[in-house]
Amino acid sequence: MPSHPTKPQTLQEEDIEVLDAVDMGCSLVVWNDEVNTFEWVIETLIEVCSHSPEQAEQCAMIIHSQGKYAVKHGGYEELKRMCDSITDRGIGATVEELANS
Repeated sequence: MPSHPTKPQTLQEEDIEVLDAVDMGCSLVVWNDEVNTFEWVIETLIEVCSHSPEQAEQCAMIIHSQGKYAVKHGGYEELKRMCDSITDRGIGATVEELANS
């Protein structure tokens, strides 16, 4: 048995680059407005984000009451495509990087 405690393994720079490449640190935020109906937002979330009708309705209620809501998390490229589809429908949306925990 060694007389000194073992040191914890540290991440090397290469490991950090690999973690960054996975790119799961973004959220798709949909913004409230006074133009789009609940039905249109719900339909959009179902079609673009593959939400269930119940999930889309809950998201729409939160968007309405809070002013915005992160409706999806994932990689930037995937969320950017969804964001573009949502904004093409006249609904405000952005892709935001998640804060490091």
